[in-house]
Amino acid sequence: MNNLVIRTLSGAIFVAIIVSGLCIHPYLFLLVFSLIVALTVWEFSGLLNQHKNALPERLINMLGGVYLFFSTFAYVNELSGKEIFLPYLLFLMYLFIAGLYRKEANPVNNLAYTLLGQVYCAGSFSLLNFILFTPADSGGVVFTPLFGLTLFVFVWLNDTGAYLVGSTIGKHRLFERISPKKSWEGFLGGLIIVLLSSQLFAYYVPGLSWYNWLGLSAIVVLFATWGDLAESLLKRTLAIKDSGAIIPGHGGMLDRLDSILMAIPAMYIYIELSTRS
Repeated sequence: MNNLVIRTLSGAIFVAIIVSGLCIHPYLFLLVFSLIVALTVWEFSGLLNQHKNALPERLINMLGGVYLFFSTFAYVNELSGKEIFLPYLLFLMYLFIAGLYRKEANPVNNLAYTLLGQVYCAGSFSLLNFILFTPADSGGVVFTPLFGLTLFVFVWLNDTGAYLVGSTIGKHRLFERISPKKSWEGFLGGLIIVLLSSQLFAYYVPGLSWYNWLGLSAIVVLFATWGDLAESLLKRTLAIKDSGAIIPGHGGMLDRLDSILMAIPAMYIYIELSTRS
């Protein structure tokens, strides 16, 4: 089986898992994205273990990240009050205290990288809970996967458009120091495709204005691009090509989700300030 077939099949399976987790049932969302949080935090910690001055605890970091996602899910679904976050606060305190008793070459680096992984991976995905679950007018909570689904659709369309346009007519480098292959033509191509696709959502989904869809799609493209570049900066700093190899033909989880990690908080801010005001 050649690499193209493997890449296509693994990519299709990955998309199917993401879409199923977003659309079918809240508890399937919890299961799928808890696994994604676990894998991304584990992978992120593994990358930093390659740095000579850092040795973060992968298992502890992974469990802490998954708990943050779980507790956020429970809180927004009114399954628990804010006390659900107390164990996570204890986890953060543990990170500081544990450094006192370990004979580490650079405990500050370990702590900083661990906290970065919590914010970058677990924190970003935890915000998805605030996007997908909204209070109902009559009380309770409503599962509204639309914004979560459009987030991924916009990012995937942007990636596709940027690649097709950039590989065809791309000449002007977007950010040559970090990612030499990306071009302004590709960026604009992806942006235009996503802006046009947003109007399909505006037409078929009532309750959200066309200009809000335009704004939302533009914000996703901008921050998804920065997210991609940020992960490229991380890999370039660590002198590695891929963050992992868990998805055949595609690399690691961070390679596939780097754009999403930056786009989630940007989308959340935009929704809170614009569409829910």
